[in-house]
Amino acid sequence: MVYDPLKYFVFASNEEADVTWGIPTSLFLQIHVALSLIGIASGLIAFYGLLTGKLSAGWTALFLASTILTSITGFPLPPFGFDPPRAIGILSLVLLAVAVMALYGLHLAGSWRWIYIVTALLALYLNSFVAVVQSFQKLPFLHSLAPTQSEAPFVIAQLAVLVACVVLGTLALRKYRPLTT
Repeated sequence: MVYDPLKYFVFASNEEADVTWGIPTSLFLQIHVALSLIGIASGLIAFYGLLTGKLSAGWTALFLASTILTSITGFPLPPFGFDPPRAIGILSLVLLAVAVMALYGLHLAGSWRWIYIVTALLALYLNSFVAVVQSFQKLPFLHSLAPTQSEAPFVIAQLAVLVACVVLGTLALRKYRPLTT
């Protein structure tokens, strides 16, 4: 038997792959969704910490790591090609790179505090935005409410996520001031 390392990686194709990075694609998708939900939940907890004036190192690290992994694990999933989900993934990774640099590299000094809050919040928003889109596509009870995603329930859900993020970001910018050393 000849070892073929390429069979464990997915490359552009029009057919759904049986495995993605050596993991059955259906399981890989479940891992991707779990990472996304962990990213959203831990992001909300991390931002709650900012609202109380305290940066929670553990929740923040979990939020950043799981959201980065969510974006990375979205790329090899079918359908393949450059599309809006991959554009959102790229944008999210850029925002997260800036957030990580602001937090861990520049320690939120000066303007890096608001840059961190805004970029981390935008990454949380994008993850939440995609979660709403996917929920309306995949969950039958939501899909029946907005089959084309142009109906009022979908628009209201997306507006609610946007408003919640704007309020969360505004409050975090006002409340959180890192200790200066």
